[in-house]
Amino acid sequence: MSVLILKNTESEGPGTIEDFLREKGISYTIVNCASEDIPGSRDFDTLVMLGGPMSVNEDKMYPYIGREMSLVKQFVTEGKKIFGICLGAQIMAKALGAKVYRGPEKEIGWYDIELTDEGIRDPLMKELAVYPRAGDFRKRFRVFHWHGETFDIPEGAVRLAKSELYPHQAFRYGEGAYAFQFHIEVRKEMIYEWLRSEAVDMNQIRIQTEAVYDDYLGRAMNFYGGFFSQKHCRR
Repeated sequence: MSVLILKNTESEGPGTIEDFLREKGISYTIVNCASEDIPGSRDFDTLVMLGGPMSVNEDKMYPYIGREMSLVKQFVTEGKKIFGICLGAQIMAKALGAKVYRGPEKEIGWYDIELTDEGIRDPLMKELAVYPRAGDFRKRFRVFHWHGETFDIPEGAVRLAKSELYPHQAFRYGEGAYAFQFHIEVRKEMIYEWLRSEAVDMNQIRIQTEAVYDDYLGRAMNFYGGFFSQKHCRR
């Protein structure tokens, strides 16, 4: 297995995804799209696209966004796996024909999402929804958000999760292409670094992070274990 990880901004790296890949000895390549050429799909069987502060609709200002959308289509055509986070999820949605637009307000911090009926049936979302220490499945659980835009669900995709502000928090396309509006990949220090210049209550963020992070990390690792072990992505 070889994983291509695309960074859309220097500050948003793969975090716990990279930790998982290193631990499991899975080959990966990280590309900074703003300063490096984006390779094709030939040498990779999995594509991971990370977040960024720009809009997917600013593709004229950030021409590499168009290249990422083309790569999504290429991976889908070839039956390969894709995982998009935040901006990466929005790139997936637009590449698959859906609209991406500004949400009702920014969603920043720890907020609950709720699995849809399809999300409850999805085996990888089940991995994300089981709390490691308690061992119980929860339809509604807390994740870390930092976004102001949202997307429609592409035709042929399945909506997996929603929140009070954003009805479209996650979708699956085919069997192995997943898009998450929220940030599953964050390490603690990433959260504190990202939000230090945002108009948020950092003391409250720290309290919430310390309370939920260990479980969050365990659930993320469970999801990675399922996602990266899949052989292919069929329509």
